[in-house]
Amino acid sequence: MQETINKLLQFGKGILAADESTHTIEKRFASLGLISTPELNKKYREMLFTTEGIENYLGGVILYDESTKQNLHNILQEKGIIAGIKVDEGLESFNGTEEQLTKGLDTLDMRLKEYFDLGLKFTKWRGVFKITDIFPSPSFLEENLNRMVEYVKISIQNNMVPIVEPEILLDGNHTTTRCAEISVVVWQMLFDKLKEANIDLKNIILKTNMVLPGKDSGVKAAPLEVAEATLRSLEKSVPIGIGGVVFLSGGQTPDEATNNLNEIVKRRKDASWTISFSYSRALQEEVMATWAGKGENIISAQKVFLDRLERVSKARNGQL
Repeated sequence: MQETINKLLQFGKGILAADESTHTIEKRFASLGLISTPELNKKYREMLFTTEGIENYLGGVILYDESTKQNLHNILQEKGIIAGIKVDEGLESFNGTEEQLTKGLDTLDMRLKEYFDLGLKFTKWRGVFKITDIFPSPSFLEENLNRMVEYVKISIQNNMVPIVEPEILLDGNHTTTRCAEISVVVWQMLFDKLKEANIDLKNIILKTNMVLPGKDSGVKAAPLEVAEATLRSLEKSVPIGIGGVVFLSGGQTPDEATNNLNEIVKRRKDASWTISFSYSRALQEEVMATWAGKGENIISAQKVFLDRLERVSKARNGQL
């Protein structure tokens, strides 16, 4: 597991999140006037994975189950990129409220055995945390994080590196200060529970949000503010012994996610964690728009993809 983590987060490299659920890829394709089908999804992801040179910037790729059925993990493994898998099964309402719990524990052990046999080396489980004046509620935090800890146990039992993804959602009109407050609460509670469960934290990667004002607040935080608020919050709540920290882009534009990552790495000072990226939209948005479902656009789209990967890799090193 340590070898997997070292390869995923080696210098200059990060993780592509290509694990969009069926519903999510339908929405993204629809915005381009495309209808998502398994065949079109495969063509799109093949275009990403066959781009020449991505192995210079990606240590790993998170897949969705559909992609494993289409054997797309084989393309990655031939390039020396580690294939992983999103293993949660989406969200369900918590006690009839707007808060949403992550589901998927019931069949997890069985599914992980199948993925391990395919050569997949790591897993990802996402939990979402909505900020309002009353959310997240204490009872919701307890249940959602308990499920995340149970996922970690099952993943480690199956010799697969768990990526825990507690995402403080960008939706809302909250301030940077409120986002920082909730991020600290969630991260502290998660790691307290992992310690109580006797989990070896060096085998875990934290994938999480940067500390940002809500997208409905009308405020755009500068990279310096984002970096300082994010690092301050991490230092308060995340143990130094974990395998690494990778940031999600979470609704930021590709440039925002790139520039904020660059500033975080530049200002990390003595932070002991390896810091990297695990972006979905920030790496794919421009590519998907360039491709637009047309075979004649593949070469142009792959160039756009490689250019963004190179830029994000520089940001991951604090070199922009």
